Amino acid sequence: MTEQQLPSWADPSVSPTELDPQGLSRRGLLRSAGLFGAAFALGGAALPAAAAEQRLGGDDPRLAYLVGDHHVHSVYSHDAKYTFSQQARAAAKYGLDWMVFNEHSNFGHANYGAKLEHAEIVKARAENPRQLIFQGLEWYIPAAEHCTIFAAPGPHETDLLTQFELAYDGKLLGYTEGSAGATDTARNEAHAVKAIKWLAEQRRSGYVDDVLVIANHPLRLGIDSPHEMRNWRDAAPEIMIGMEGAPGAQGAALPGWRGANSIRGEYENKPSAQSWAGYPAEAYVTYGGFDWATATVGGLWDSMLAEGSLYSITTNSDNHRTVFDTWKNGDWPAGQNFDNTGKLPDPVNTDTPQPGSDFWPGEFSRTHVGVTRYGYRTVMAGLRAGRVWLDHGHLLDGLDVRLKRDCDAGRGVTLGGRLRVRKGEKISLYVTVTTASRPNPEGILPELAHVDVIRGAVRGPVTDRDSWRAPDTKVVQTKDVSGRKGTYTLRIPLTAGDESFYVRLRGSDGNRHGAGYLGASIDPNGPIPHTPGDGDPWADTWFYSNPIFVDVAGA
Repeated sequence: MTEQQLPSWADPSVSPTELDPQGLSRRGLLRSAGLFGAAFALGGAALPAAAAEQRLGGDDPRLAYLVGDHHVHSVYSHDAKYTFSQQARAAAKYGLDWMVFNEHSNFGHANYGAKLEHAEIVKARAENPRQLIFQGLEWYIPAAEHCTIFAAPGPHETDLLTQFELAYDGKLLGYTEGSAGATDTARNEAHAVKAIKWLAEQRRSGYVDDVLVIANHPLRLGIDSPHEMRNWRDAAPEIMIGMEGAPGAQGAALPGWRGANSIRGEYENKPSAQSWAGYPAEAYVTYGGFDWATATVGGLWDSMLAEGSLYSITTNSDNHRTVFDTWKNGDWPAGQNFDNTGKLPDPVNTDTPQPGSDFWPGEFSRTHVGVTRYGYRTVMAGLRAGRVWLDHGHLLDGLDVRLKRDCDAGRGVTLGGRLRVRKGEKISLYVTVTTASRPNPEGILPELAHVDVIRGAVRGPVTDRDSWRAPDTKVVQTKDVSGRKGTYTLRIPLTAGDESFYVRLRGSDGNRHGAGYLGASIDPNGPIPHTPGDGDPWADTWFYSNPIFVDVAGA
């Protein structure tokens, strides 16, 4: 593989006049973090793992954040329409450093399309080494929804995906909803766990350098039960790292666009025979564009974090068909179809807006991953370590979070990390915000209105693996930051009590909020559902961060 180059905003040889305002802002963040120039270097070395020694405190490295999207489709998916180059150009336009072409599984894809796309990816890596392009697969999970699977570049990255697709994909095996084999739930759930363990073994054996799995739109159909999500995580937590906290298709409910019943994320479903019966009806819509599992303080995501294990969240475009775009699918030549080609005909421009729910990669949804070096494996290592925050609508230019013991002078630990403290010890959360420096693609200059601190007790593994409640998790502080501009740091004092806990952050533009799903005493100003058909995503934007865990000595 041709060696990649630093992104232009990180390369000191690129003149500031050649950068857009966002690039200048990110260069400034890099400089302020002490990572500018040679310190932020090329390379594939993984980020150091969290310190395992039983000492108090911590001192995580300084980080630069790379922006990406792990869920993008092209003509190599049977239900999309854009060429590979159209998606890659859009991602570059909207400032993505990394992206995953995450094509739907299909016999045509396994037999033809995956290899054809790989040739395009290899060429693109050589021609545009400033952009990190992964090849991935959208796995139809037996008995459940979809997952992103992607590997580090290498000689077996495509073979890994096609072997996996043919052996473990629920759609190809007839194990998914609507198929004859869908009713054999026990077999199908066991096959999903076996699939994840197989992927982990390919990593351990060195067949591929790295591989990651992320659950996609988990509550869209309600068929990803809590016990399945826990089973996937526990099968191989080093590769099954989390879920989409917010789905793609964020343009689905633009007023007057798709219809009166449209919901952001295309979360327009009702429970089916395959849905898990324990989800309430309210779980089937999004809240501020975020999945109910993530948006509910004290809900499913928190119930998994309360076990003391990291489970990351992401956001992405899931781009198939961009809102207001004028391209349509091309016509098939006689005798050709997806099953015998693995690739749709190239799209044709009609000059008339076509149906769609999505935004281009990076246009609206962004996942920020903290790294110390620039490369494919460092992005994957940053995701695995949980050094992740996400935003919609380009709400923030930057976010850095550190948790420190008040008696320590070091940098402390950051997102995804663990801080070891004594019972009763004083600690402080430092939240450094860099506000948006330019209008977003909609022409709006976003303004952050508040930062919420969410805290939950860590109680260890649950007895009931279908539990979706974390009753001791709540919003413990809300910081009003309306009108603040530039870069500023919030210091939030905390105290270690009798038991271990975690903290995570959330914030929004303040346009739409109300009592959270579990009540105002738990979440007084949380995201709320929009009226069907009237969900302008640009008018309701949020950021979320991964947690930091606090391990209390003796707890």
